[in-house]
Amino acid sequence: MSALFDTRHIVQELASARQRWREAQRRSTEPGGRELPSREELNRIVSGLRGVLFPMRLGPADLRQESEDYYVGHTLDSLLHALLAQVRLELRFAARLQAEVKTEQLDEQALDIVRQFARALPEIRRLLDTDVLAAHAGDPAARSVDEVLLCYPGILAMIHHRLAHQFYRLGVPLLARIVAEQAHSETGIDIHPGARIGESFFIDHGTGVVIGETAVIGRNVKVYQAVTLGAKSFPTDAQGAPIKGQPRHPIVEDDVAIYAGATVLGRVTLGRGAVIGGNVWITHDVPPGASVTQARVRDAQREEVSAGSRQPTPLPH
Repeated sequence: MSALFDTRHIVQELASARQRWREAQRRSTEPGGRELPSREELNRIVSGLRGVLFPMRLGPADLRQESEDYYVGHTLDSLLHALLAQVRLELRFAARLQAEVKTEQLDEQALDIVRQFARALPEIRRLLDTDVLAAHAGDPAARSVDEVLLCYPGILAMIHHRLAHQFYRLGVPLLARIVAEQAHSETGIDIHPGARIGESFFIDHGTGVVIGETAVIGRNVKVYQAVTLGAKSFPTDAQGAPIKGQPRHPIVEDDVAIYAGATVLGRVTLGRGAVIGGNVWITHDVPPGASVTQARVRDAQREEVSAGSRQPTPLPH
């Protein structure tokens, strides 16, 4: 301990705080190794996976095309072993919370999850290619698909989301959330890993976009910055606690465009080909092909008020 600072007392108080937390959360107080997956290790793994998916663009600077397959194979093998350790940590932690520790079965389950994840990588690459092409086609400022892949925050967010969504589907939601939050921190785009997003998805600019867990998004959808696809309300149980896992976020059908600042709340459907203007607030279904703008919303509100004022005056008794 340093003589310059009185750290001994602080260390003891911090130890007491940890002990109180572990006891309150019914966590193990026995000495042992790490219980939870590591954010730092997952960040390293995902960074490596970006290079595996796009080796000549997001891989090492000195990589040559003739060495691509060797690099991908060697890197992928190393990353999958590291990922296996993180999956084991999540499964074992979840099992301990339920007092169902069966190490051998959990290890087999972890291996199966990582194998399924690895087999999904070619399809993830295919989906990401459609996202890149959609961004290039949808933004007149994009000079090349390479610029889109290297520079666009929406593409970085989608790389993370496509990976995180696979973890979510395979039953490791904590790993999924950590991977999603890495992109959120870097880009300001917040996509829950549970959201189901079709191919050719383009987030233009991106900052402030929020997409909730149960959102379902079709093909060829385009959203701009500060768009929210959120929940209107939360169903609760008899004790008033939120009921988790219920569909509560919007369904966005194919070919929809949602402009900057629009807020869409609840399990509503935006029909195919609909155009949602900037800064509108939507809590009802929008028909296919419809256009919703601030002016139209104001006109509809005026009509409602006017219709209410035209109600006949009740006759006296």
